[in-house]
Amino acid sequence: MKIRYLIILFILSSCAAKKSGKPAFHPDIYINGIIVRIDTITWVDSSRNRIIPVTIYNRTSTTNIKYDLHQNVHKKLVILNPGYGGTRNDYGYIANNLAIKGYLVVTVQHDLPTDDTLPRTGDIYKLRKHFWDTGAKSVLFVTEKLKKEYPGLDYNSIILIGHSNGGDIAMLIANEYPKFAKIVITLDNRRVPLPRSASPRVFSIRSADQPADPNVLPSEEEQKKYRIRIVKVNTTHNDMGGMGTDAQKQEINRLINNFLDSQ
Repeated sequence: MKIRYLIILFILSSCAAKKSGKPAFHPDIYINGIIVRIDTITWVDSSRNRIIPVTIYNRTSTTNIKYDLHQNVHKKLVILNPGYGGTRNDYGYIANNLAIKGYLVVTVQHDLPTDDTLPRTGDIYKLRKHFWDTGAKSVLFVTEKLKKEYPGLDYNSIILIGHSNGGDIAMLIANEYPKFAKIVITLDNRRVPLPRSASPRVFSIRSADQPADPNVLPSEEEQKKYRIRIVKVNTTHNDMGGMGTDAQKQEINRLINNFLDSQ
C-alpha cells in the first residue's frame, strides 16, 4: 500500500511538472500592499523513496509566476516544521509574517498518511528518534533542492522554526548538525533537549499548559551562559498551531520578530 501511494504521488507530481515546469501556484496574498506569492510543490527523495510536500512563501514585487531570481539574492531562508499531523499549508500566520519581512519561508510537511503512528507511550525519546531522524533528513534534502532553485539565498544564515514534534526535529538538527542553522526557534518542543551551546542561537516559546520532559530546557545558569532565550506565553500547546486568537498569533509573531531583529 505504501509503495502504491508513493508511486501515485510521484506520477502526479511528475505530470504536473511536465505540464507547467513550475510548482503549483496559488493566488497571491496581499497584506498591507505587500505581495506574498505562495507555491506548493512535492519533491521526491529517491534515496529514501519518500515524498516531501513543501509550501514556499515569497515576498515579491510581481504577480508573474516566473521567478525573479534577482529578488531572492541574499534573502534569508526560514524552514518551518509543523507539529505532528501538520501539513505544508499550516502555520500560515507565521509564514506570511516572515515572508512580509523579506524572508523566504519554506514549510516542510513531515507526516505522510502512510507513516506509522507517532508513539505516545513507553520510552518516548527512543521510540520517536526514528521519526526525528526522518524529519532531519527531509530538511537537509529540501535545503539542497532549494540551493538549485534559489541559488542566491543566504544559506549561511538559515533559520529553523518548529512547533511541538516539528520543534523536536529542529532541535535534533541543532544538536546533531550544529553548523546547519544560525538560529533555531521552537514553539513548545517537549522531547529533544535544547543544545547547551552558543551556536546556533536558540529561542524557545513555551505554552501555558504542557511542560517539557526533564532536562529538555536549560537551567537559568545555562540560559545565561549560552545566551538561550526562553519565554512563556498564555497560549496552549495546540493553539500555537494556528487555532489561537488573533491576539495570541500576534504575540507569537512579535516575539519571533523581536528575536530575529536582535540577532
